[in-house]
Amino acid sequence: MAEEKLVFDRPHSLLPVITNFCPGCTHGIVHRLVAEAIDELGIEGKTVGISPVGCAVMGYNFFGCDMIEAAHGRAPAVATGVKRVNPDNIVFAYQGDGDLASIGTAETVHAATRGENITVIFINNAIYGMTGGQMAPTSLPNQITQTSPYGRDTAHQGYPVRICEMLSTLDGPAYLERVCCDTPAHVRAAKKAIKKGFQYQIDGVGYSLIEVVSTCPTNWGMTPQNAFQWLRDNMLPYYPLGVYRDVLAEGYDSVLDRAHDRAKESPIAQKTTAIDTVASLMKGGEA
Repeated sequence: MAEEKLVFDRPHSLLPVITNFCPGCTHGIVHRLVAEAIDELGIEGKTVGISPVGCAVMGYNFFGCDMIEAAHGRAPAVATGVKRVNPDNIVFAYQGDGDLASIGTAETVHAATRGENITVIFINNAIYGMTGGQMAPTSLPNQITQTSPYGRDTAHQGYPVRICEMLSTLDGPAYLERVCCDTPAHVRAAKKAIKKGFQYQIDGVGYSLIEVVSTCPTNWGMTPQNAFQWLRDNMLPYYPLGVYRDVLAEGYDSVLDRAHDRAKESPIAQKTTAIDTVASLMKGGEA
């Protein structure tokens, strides 16, 4: 008998525990992708994850790196503090839409516009998952939830928040991409994006956010198969996949260069500050 060769194994950064996620939920897939990226980049010993409230709250049960619990919506603020105190650490926030796009909107926007050198993994399943299925900022027009039993009425509740599109209007983010995990091809693309988000942090490029369009079969009231089809039919047209910002791919050396270019008609915005000089020296430029 030929000796068997192991070709697929659990990532070292993913702890050998039983998951608590519902069947058809993509949190487990994304956890694995994050862990694989940490393993492949060799950063487990220097990585710190931030888990807020919601289905992401139990991240400390699954990831082998150091984890910190944050109050609802405050993961970017906690991540900012950790990164600034320990700039050599690799810091990521793992957040759902009810957390990141609702109570944490201010923290999200301001961490992004400051260009904090952190990585954010954002799970968008268009609903509050852990707390019972209420309408979220990302719930689609006419979507039925526990708090919108007749469907989201945009005349009263407004329109969904598109996070990647919103953050792409700011000068601070270095990398923004929206991905999905409904097919093997999409899973591979999601892993590539997540790994890139970590690599940009390692290289000091700046703030990265990877949005993962996801399912919530339990609170959508669907089977896993039907939930994935509902996602394809309804969510992906409303939340198109793709790259919404990549400063290096745009031909800039840094977020700073891109911001200066965008504000080239404003004399005061072109003034070189002490922070600019330090940033240039760190990248090997001239003072």
